[in-house]
Amino acid sequence: MLAAAAACLAVFLLRVFNLVPSAVPWLWDKAYNATELFVIVVCALRARSARGTERAAWAVLTLGLFGYAAGDIYYVAALEGLDAPPYPSWADAGYLSIFPAAYAALVLLLRARAGRVSSVLWLDGLVCGLTIAAVGAALVFGVVASTEGSLSTVATNLAYPLGDLCLLAFVIAVTAITGWRAGLSWMVLGAAFATWAVADVIYLYQTALGTYRDYTPLDLAWPGAYLLIGVAACLPARRIDARRLRGGLLILPALFTLAALGLLVVDHYVRLNETAIWLACGAVVAAVVRFALTFRENLRTLSTSENEALTDALTGLGNRRALLLDLERAVKDAGRGRAATLATFDLDGFKAYNDSFGHPAGDALLVRLGRNLTAAVGHSAGAYRMGGDEFCVLAVEPLDSAQLITRATDALSERGERFNIGCSAGVVLMPAEVSDAADALRICDQRMYANKGRGRRTVDEAVHHVLLRVAAEHDGDLREHVDDVADLAGAVGEELGLDAADLIDLRRAAALHDIGKIAIPDAILHAPRALDAAEWEYMRQHTIIGERIIAAAPGLRTVAAIVRSSHERFDGNGYPDQLAGDEIPLAARIVAVCDTYDAIVTDRAYRAGRTPEEAIAELQRCAGTQFDPRVVSAATGALARLNRHESRAASVV
Repeated sequence: MLAAAAACLAVFLLRVFNLVPSAVPWLWDKAYNATELFVIVVCALRARSARGTERAAWAVLTLGLFGYAAGDIYYVAALEGLDAPPYPSWADAGYLSIFPAAYAALVLLLRARAGRVSSVLWLDGLVCGLTIAAVGAALVFGVVASTEGSLSTVATNLAYPLGDLCLLAFVIAVTAITGWRAGLSWMVLGAAFATWAVADVIYLYQTALGTYRDYTPLDLAWPGAYLLIGVAACLPARRIDARRLRGGLLILPALFTLAALGLLVVDHYVRLNETAIWLACGAVVAAVVRFALTFRENLRTLSTSENEALTDALTGLGNRRALLLDLERAVKDAGRGRAATLATFDLDGFKAYNDSFGHPAGDALLVRLGRNLTAAVGHSAGAYRMGGDEFCVLAVEPLDSAQLITRATDALSERGERFNIGCSAGVVLMPAEVSDAADALRICDQRMYANKGRGRRTVDEAVHHVLLRVAAEHDGDLREHVDDVADLAGAVGEELGLDAADLIDLRRAAALHDIGKIAIPDAILHAPRALDAAEWEYMRQHTIIGERIIAAAPGLRTVAAIVRSSHERFDGNGYPDQLAGDEIPLAARIVAVCDTYDAIVTDRAYRAGRTPEEAIAELQRCAGTQFDPRVVSAATGALARLNRHESRAASVV
């Protein structure tokens, strides 16, 4: 159908440019009308295949195109041959029917493809449309309205330019709103109606002046507009994202507002018709409203951006930036004699909670705790989330800091069947302890992590003693052996210069290195003979068993790793992982030396213990193969130091 419409338009084009004889004029008129009818069928088919609001838009447009074509056919069939055809006539009713149909179709299409469009974008379109209508009215309206005749004649004369100007203004307004994001089908449809409106305005202007002639290029505009509408009907619909429309730019409405102001200035020198003046004034008023809305939206956007920049997205509490700003103000107020308290909190057990229940549950927990913290401190202090599982409270009024910490700690604690969430706190007073914001936050963090470390060590120490008690209940001799190994390991660690934290882990690993033996049958553990190969294979599992037992306490996982490697050999022939050299943790190499020394000097059921000198000689003989030579040297020095201390103690006694 579209190809047939294009062929008919091509036939009419040949006649317009006198490329064929002008004989049989009705043939060219029929090609003109056939173009319209074929396009009407195309639009009807599009309406049938579409859905919802899109279908309604194409159905309304089909009716409008049919009404205009019916007016053409009626004029050719009934009025063209008359010397004085009546005006207005039924043909004019058909011609005018396109305007409400086109408006309704464009509105429905915009609703179907863009959904709700913001008021600012509509005002952009209104400014552009009113300005174009004002310019058109200034150029054409006065000439057309000056024709004489009956009321119906004058009303019909005015209906055409008003309809065309409004249609052109609407097309430009929608184009201003959508920009190039509307899609090809919308742009083609807009071009069709713009062509139609411009052609009508030119025709009315020429008719009013008596200069209109048949079969000129102007006559191609209407069937050409029909063909463009048919092309738009064949193109796929494209959804318009109203959030990305170009109408929010200020350049377009600003330019059209200047054009409307230009018309008002011209009216000061050359009197324009009142319609043009009122349309130009309407464009200026719409522009003022538009820029006022833009200013309000900018203020709202700025406020939203500032709020988002200072708010933690998950909990809704103030974020680190908000804390720093409030802390700066609190420091200044503290300098004027108004005390302030800063407290930071880090959750204990949150990582285990995340591992057990998943990150979504962890986020939900943070939200609950943040809400609890806000309720606990009330209006007397500000609550913040620094990130991760760290929270903060800043009180700028005289408060009992102990009471504040107690309330906040209770708010940041939660217990359940399989979890226990607590927190560690650090507190600093301003200006009593510090008068600088950065120093306040740094000292507060240091105190918080110090308290967190003490709390963790307390828990780990409790677990350590429980495991030692289990070993003692299982085998008293085993407990005595591990105590001796732990004491010697601590002395060797000091000889090697380990720091305090590493010494704690070393002593714990030395004391627990044989904890896995509680799972070894007594018949093997206390056999009064040398073990056979199968029994040795079973015995070698005790380091893996010990690792599993100790690692059940998250704070003792480093100790568990040391215990696993405590029977590795420096030459790689140990167990269970055949590690060699520096691959073996230093603490495990120390435990291996100290365990062997204690085993050599201790009496066994199947042999008597040997002297310390013999034990040291054995360690030195195995240095570089079974043991780390550096650790053997440190153990020799530590034993010598311990012997000197014992000798001095004995001499004093």
